Amino acid sequence: MLNCQPRDIPALISARLLKPLGNLAANAVKFFATADVLENAKDRACLVKMTTVISQHWQRQNARKKSDAHGGEQNGQSRLVSMVEVDARC
Repeated sequence: MLNCQPRDIPALISARLLKPLGNLAANAVKFFATADVLENAKDRACLVKMTTVISQHWQRQNARKKSDAHGGEQNGQSRLVSMVEVDARC
């Protein structure tokens, strides 16, 4: 419904754009209220925030992979990845 992959859900949870039901362990299967997901799917601003969070998450992951492959540095300087602050609520 949100046009994202299952691998993107943890990034949305950590950005507090999706709230799983209950207080589960970090490695537990997460369930979400259908009403909340449908509400987010109808809200264009919320979808923009989710897209931004997912994009930044994968940019950081790719930069980390690239950094690890180059011994932690690129051109002798550490790479810093900036984050756009995202409102916790949609």
